[in-house]
Amino acid sequence: MSELVYSNISDISNIKIFGRLGKQRQPLPLLFNGSGIEVVVTGSDLWIDLETDSDFHEPWVAYEINGAFMGRQMLLPGKHRICLFRNMEPTTPKRVRFYRELQAMSEDDRCKVLVNGLEIDVNGCFMEVPAYEKKIEFIGDSITSGEGSYGAITDVDWLAMYMSASVNYATMTAKELQADYHLISQGGWGVFCGWDNDPRHNIPSIYEKVCGLATGPSNEKLGCQDPYDFKSWQPDVIVVNLGTNDISAFSQSPFLNPADGKTYKQHRNEDGSLNREDELKIENAVVNFLTMLRKNNPKAHIAWCYGMLYCDLNMTITEAMSKYREKSGDTNISFFQLPDTTPETYGAHMHPGRKSHEAAADALVLYLRKIMNW
Repeated sequence: MSELVYSNISDISNIKIFGRLGKQRQPLPLLFNGSGIEVVVTGSDLWIDLETDSDFHEPWVAYEINGAFMGRQMLLPGKHRICLFRNMEPTTPKRVRFYRELQAMSEDDRCKVLVNGLEIDVNGCFMEVPAYEKKIEFIGDSITSGEGSYGAITDVDWLAMYMSASVNYATMTAKELQADYHLISQGGWGVFCGWDNDPRHNIPSIYEKVCGLATGPSNEKLGCQDPYDFKSWQPDVIVVNLGTNDISAFSQSPFLNPADGKTYKQHRNEDGSLNREDELKIENAVVNFLTMLRKNNPKAHIAWCYGMLYCDLNMTITEAMSKYREKSGDTNISFFQLPDTTPETYGAHMHPGRKSHEAAADALVLYLRKIMNW
């Protein structure tokens, strides 16, 4: 085995970091799915030094070499030294991306992935990582968390191993467009409420924090609850994929909120249509979220992309976008219908599988190229 040289992650200048960042750089927290690092190295060997923690939802990680997927694995709490490649031709540059597969976990305060450093053989070096000229932020729910992208269609357990960034329309889109990206998503959450009518489970409530989904003392030390510095990274496009859980709430039982003792429920009329008063709650939430997005991202095109798991809220969302457009005068927004998941393209837990994510990415790439002139 070649002699290896260790570098702290903060000492490596030739490195690309994906995902939102807080105040900490050493060790480097990977907060959301898709968050990771990319390096271009010579040498025969490359290892990564990590530290992870979790309670129930063990984090999964994945890595690629020269754009090709090489592996993914679960990591139990503790320190890990993982070989990313070994015995490769030493003088040939290798482009390596390592990233978190699992979404930020709102239900596991201990869940985290920290990158301490990298080891390359003594004759290797870190080379400049090619720049990304485009930037895309993806905001969503379990679909953007890649839930069901791994596993058989008969698998129905809600487990970390079925979620991913490696088989995900968002990262597929970013790669095809050669774009830098951020993913902000949480399974079961909506723009107004969660799938079970829980009003606390809405993405706008955590959007302005570094990683508002990650709570608890250790995550607070990482800066997860700090206000996010939007000036540090301004996207060209924001892709919002929310609404699937908001429509589910109309078919679920009332939710008793332990925080205020009140009961919450989205209602349907006797004929099955949406109660207009409750539908307006979603419309107002969309208007308010668009306002928040524009405040923090003044130049980004905002594309609301919806429909991978039915399209019941198409009219609700587009009506809300029209209201926002009329109220604000902001025309730098659009709605795009994503292809629905079919019986042949489902994955685990009745969520979109690989083929569905590929179809969505193909459609979204064409759409973004058109509207952004990319």
